[in-house]
Amino acid sequence: MTLFLEQALNGLQLGVLLFLLSAGLTLVFGVMGIVNLAHGSLYMLGAYFAVTFTAWTGSFVLGAMGALLATVLVGVVLERVAIRGLYNRPHLEQVLGTFGLILFFNEGTRLVFGPAGLSLAPPAWLSGQVTLLPGIVYPSYRLAVLVAGIASAAGLYWLVARTRAGMLLRAAAANRNMAEALGVNSRLLFLAVFALGAALSGLAGILAAPLLTVRVGMGEEVLLLAFVVVVIGGIGSIRGALVAALLIGVIDTLGRAYLPGALRFAFAGPVADAVGPALSSMLIYIAMAVVLVVRPRGLFPTSARTDVAV
Repeated sequence: MTLFLEQALNGLQLGVLLFLLSAGLTLVFGVMGIVNLAHGSLYMLGAYFAVTFTAWTGSFVLGAMGALLATVLVGVVLERVAIRGLYNRPHLEQVLGTFGLILFFNEGTRLVFGPAGLSLAPPAWLSGQVTLLPGIVYPSYRLAVLVAGIASAAGLYWLVARTRAGMLLRAAAANRNMAEALGVNSRLLFLAVFALGAALSGLAGILAAPLLTVRVGMGEEVLLLAFVVVVIGGIGSIRGALVAALLIGVIDTLGRAYLPGALRFAFAGPVADAVGPALSSMLIYIAMAVVLVVRPRGLFPTSARTDVAV
């Protein structure tokens, strides 16, 4: 039971990181209609910036703040230089254009930071463990990531559902032409949405940096999971992204922890060891297929293809 609870918390922690990434992805697509494959590159840059700025300042908090601002700045420049030219283009052209940005960012990161992976230690005040229940301890930093992700989800919900900026965002997503006729500056709104998506993606990379090796190409691995989350939750639905991200995080973590051992009851040890990890990595795609069979538009479909819903 102790192991199960720890793995479940690990799954929730992975889920909130996936939510930060997929929420930005679904916002950009829901409002701007852009299929942005380069979204994972912003996640990678956030992690690299966190390592660099923490080394410069000697403080994880200051490094994280600097990394977040730097990622947003990159997102703003990216939108003005490259993404703006993809508005109203077919999705195939958007995919090809943003795929080229992946290659650009990967090679640029390799030139600037080097090909070797980097590591970042969590701050000293989060390097210990917390006793959650008698006999159950959990790393402080992982618990802090879980809390930060939940707080970010609550803040995003408040922004979209309770503020004037969120009202304009939802109006532009529902009917861009009508919003522009009523005086909404769509270019400025699109820039703000893309910057927000970059901030969420960069925050995910910053929080993930102490948990894994920061390396070139790390964004593409998590981007695939983010697309799965967006499809399961419903394209354009922030609530769906949250529920689907937590679901995928728990399924992926528990599957990797328990499925290889469970297969030993039916297969010999070498067979279970070979099949278990492969089948574990397939679980999230099996879950996506099941959801799409039952609910083809996802768990929380929006009223239109390009709506943003909370």
